[in-house]
Amino acid sequence: MTEMFAIFVEPFQFAFMQNALLTALVVAVICALLSCYLVLKGWSLMGDAISHAVLPGIVLAFLAGIPLVIGAFVSGIACALGVGYLKENSRIKEDTAMGIVFSGMFALGLVLFTKIQTSQHLTHILFGNVLGVSRQELIQTAIIALIIFILLGLKRRDFLLYCFDPSHARVAGLSPKLLHYGLLTLLALTIVSTMQVVGVILVVAMLIAPGITALTLTNRFDKMLIIAIISAVTASLLGVLLSYHFDASTGACIILLQAAFFLIALIYSKIKVRLNFCANRQVTERQNKLATLCGKLDGLSPLKVLARGYSIAENAQGKAIISTQDVKKGECITTQVKDGRIISKFFVLCAFNSQSGTSL
Repeated sequence: MTEMFAIFVEPFQFAFMQNALLTALVVAVICALLSCYLVLKGWSLMGDAISHAVLPGIVLAFLAGIPLVIGAFVSGIACALGVGYLKENSRIKEDTAMGIVFSGMFALGLVLFTKIQTSQHLTHILFGNVLGVSRQELIQTAIIALIIFILLGLKRRDFLLYCFDPSHARVAGLSPKLLHYGLLTLLALTIVSTMQVVGVILVVAMLIAPGITALTLTNRFDKMLIIAIISAVTASLLGVLLSYHFDASTGACIILLQAAFFLIALIYSKIKVRLNFCANRQVTERQNKLATLCGKLDGLSPLKVLARGYSIAENAQGKAIISTQDVKKGECITTQVKDGRIISKFFVLCAFNSQSGTSL
């Protein structure tokens, strides 16, 4: 028990590990929230496009002497606007436009990066460097995450309606175009804050994995948000710990755990569906058997018997007549038929011998 506790506590004795964990947790929460909207909207490729398109903005921001976050954000917005322009002003579909825009901007960024000497390492940009996050960068990431969290909280229902049905959102008095570019802006801000954790290549996984994991387990949006946050935070915490003990890439460990969580959720959902199918089949079989028994019992009902042409005779005491000895000469006999009763008076006894088939 002591050794297990030491495994979890030991990494957090260092300041850089504390900064890395806090940054990963902050980014995980924001990515999980936005991931639910992106999965419902079908914007997986849009996140990939913007994440690759921020590279030229980072290089140009370094040349201009401004914060790299601003350059990355402007570059991401330019990519989104370019995709939207090509979609609306040409016959090119949105996925094709995203492919050409983000690959072109990413290639431009690589050319600029190789020709211009910067203090940034290419590996850190592509794959992240969460262990090298400073206190100032942590505060910067927290501020961006707080802005995204507030905007998502204020416009939660509007974004949800837009993701499900833009036409319905327009009928409800909302502006689909404003919501479209608002969601793109939040996506660009999230990518900028996530880039330091997993880099521009793996950032799309943090924007998609929590959402699809939650969507596999539930069909309610509120539960989907909770499951996405729990899975993202758990993967980030365990990913940072594993990267420390195994000397592996932190971003890759986080993404690998999120992929593992998705596979577990997928297997669980398949097993649950199978068990529910078997249970429903057993219930159906029992319902069919019960319906059969009810049909047989219903066929034995006196009213059903009368409806088939039979009748019931009763003597003066109200007892059913099953033998000639149950009735006396001069008594009234009540015969119950399908649509009423026949009252008659008994005068002559005629007994029938069932063995010989003759009347006595």
